[in-house]
Amino acid sequence: MENQKKLLTCQKKLFTLPPELHYLNSAYMSPLSKRVQEAGLAGVAVKGNPNQISPKDFFKKSNQLRNLFAKIINVQANRVALIPSVSYGINTVAANLKANKGQNIVLMHEQFPSNVYPWRRFASNGVEIKTVSPPNTNINRGKEWNIRILEAIDKNTVIVAMPQVHWTDGTLFDLEKIGQRARSVGAALIIDAIQSVGAYPFDNAKIKADAVIVANYKHLMGPYGIGYAYYGERFDNGTPLEDNWLSRKGSEDFSKLIDYQDEYASGAARFDMGGRANPILQTMAVASLGQVSEFGVDNIQNYCQQLIAPYTDKIQELGFDIEDRNWRGAHLFGIRLPDNIDLLRLKTVLEQNNIVLSVRGDAIRVSLNIYNDAADMHALLNVLKVAIGN
Repeated sequence: MENQKKLLTCQKKLFTLPPELHYLNSAYMSPLSKRVQEAGLAGVAVKGNPNQISPKDFFKKSNQLRNLFAKIINVQANRVALIPSVSYGINTVAANLKANKGQNIVLMHEQFPSNVYPWRRFASNGVEIKTVSPPNTNINRGKEWNIRILEAIDKNTVIVAMPQVHWTDGTLFDLEKIGQRARSVGAALIIDAIQSVGAYPFDNAKIKADAVIVANYKHLMGPYGIGYAYYGERFDNGTPLEDNWLSRKGSEDFSKLIDYQDEYASGAARFDMGGRANPILQTMAVASLGQVSEFGVDNIQNYCQQLIAPYTDKIQELGFDIEDRNWRGAHLFGIRLPDNIDLLRLKTVLEQNNIVLSVRGDAIRVSLNIYNDAADMHALLNVLKVAIGN
C-alpha cells in the first residue's frame, strides 16, 4: 500500500474547474484532471487508428490497473477483477454466496442501492435482512452506530454488506472491528468502498474483507464505466456473471480463440467484465490511479483534514451539526441542519454563490479533494451564515 508521507498543497491548477466554481461534490462525481483528460484523448486517437492496437494491448493495461489498484488497498493484484460498476461487482458476490432460511444479512440504514438490491433478491428464499440504524441523536452518533453494528452480527449472520464511509453523511465505520466480529461467526464481509478508496486509507491486510468493490469515477478521479473488485479466497473457483473470451485460459493467443477453453484465466480475471480492454477508459483509468498513487491516499485525507479544521467549529457555532472527526471522513461529511432552516432557500443561496454539493437525507453533504481550497470553505461558511439570517 502506498504510504509515502508528504504535505500536499492545493492542486486546483491540475484541473479545469472554473475559477469561480466551488465544487464540493466529489462524492457525486469527481472532475477529471488535465492529465486524465489528455489520456482520454490519447485513447481516442489510438481507437481512431486501430492498427496501433496489438493483441498484447488487450492485457497490458488490464494488468497495470490490477497492480495500481492492488497497491492502493493492499491486496494481491491477481485477486483484482475489472468491472463496469459497483452493482456488477456486488451481484458477482451475491451469485457466489449461499444462505439458508433463518440466516441473516446485515446492512446499514440508508445504504446506497447498489449494495442493497442484490441482497434483497438474495434474501427472497427466507433469509432475513437486518438493517442497522443509527441512534436518533447527534451525540456520539457514529460511535453508537458502530456498536449497534457489532451487536447485530450474530451466529446466524452469513453476510455483512456495508461501506467504509456512509455515502449520505460520511459516517466512518470501524471495518477492522466489524471484520473481526464477522469472521468470528463465519460471515463474509463485503465492502462497497466507492465513497472512501482514493481519499480515505483502506488497508485490506488489516480489514480482511472478503470482497472490496470500487468504481473509478469518484475519489479515484477517473472515468465512468470502469471499476475494480477484490475477491478473496471465498470466491476462488467462483462463477462469473458473464462468459467472455478474455477471461478464458490462453486468450492471449488470438490464433487459437476457437480452441474453446472451459478453464478460466488465473485469479480474479475470471470475473472481469466483457469489453474490459476499452483503450479509452483503460488509458484514462491508468492515468487516474497513477495520479492518486503519486499523491498518496493518506496525504489526500490529511490535506482534506487540514482544509476543514478551521471551519468545523465555526459551522457548529452557527447551530449546524457535524459528526466528531473520529467517526467521519475529512473528505466527505454531512452538515445537519437546525430545525429552523428552510432547505429550499438554502439550496437557492448555494446556487447563487456557485457552490456545488449534494443534499442527502437530513444533511447537506460536503465532499472535498485536492482541488479544493480555503476559498471554497469560506464561501460555504458565508452561505450557512446567510441561511440562518446572520
